[in-house]
Amino acid sequence: MNFEHLIQINDPLNPFVDSMTREQLWEGLVLRAEQPQLFVIGLDSCTILSRDGNVLERELHYGQATVRDRVTLQDSQSVRYDILPTAVHVGGSLTMTIEQPDELQLFLRFEYATTLPVSDDQDAVQTQEIVKSAYRENDIDTVRLIRQYMQTKQEPGPLH
Repeated sequence: MNFEHLIQINDPLNPFVDSMTREQLWEGLVLRAEQPQLFVIGLDSCTILSRDGNVLERELHYGQATVRDRVTLQDSQSVRYDILPTAVHVGGSLTMTIEQPDELQLFLRFEYATTLPVSDDQDAVQTQEIVKSAYRENDIDTVRLIRQYMQTKQEPGPLH
């Protein structure tokens, strides 16, 4: 099953949405790659097994389950997560790409490719829609958490 969607980061027509720079968004995406437990519910811990340039090999611990993945960072452009399928876990990839059509607008595109089979069977279609909805909600949370991180980072600390 393949699925993609776009989240608008900056909305020049909505003054109630704090704008972010491309650099801030990128910093948040790197934080998500390096400290995913801040973003992923149910993730107990993450161990970075290796770092070779812009590629991280990670081990993610969810209770008794362990998932290994590879994260590829394309500086200020995209982050790609590749999960190898196992007997227990669905494999696939997620790519988050920053899109900036002009100086005012900023978007984040999420592209999923999974090993979930696509079927016209009603139960399978319903399952696919549930999975897509869960992905979308998780991605909205990711953007919300990046915004929170940027806000707390910008707040002045106590005077020394």
